[in-house]
Amino acid sequence: MSPELKAKIIAVCDKKIAQKGENVGLSFYAFFANKNDNPAALMEVATWWIQTHQLDHFEKAKTIKQMIQDTL
Repeated sequence: MSPELKAKIIAVCDKKIAQKGENVGLSFYAFFANKNDNPAALMEVATWWIQTHQLDHFEKAKTIKQMIQDTL
């Protein structure tokens, strides 16, 4: 996954945690606008989320953030 995409995921997780608290859940769609303007990035995150890590549809933002930080 590209460094830019990782940074975006961390930023979104931080924002959601700040807004809704430590236990907020999100799906991989949270990292994209409602309009599919970057299908390659969407597929990259979906593959990481679903195939690579076999995560549930909703996961805790703090878990996703930690998983991404562990790859930096």
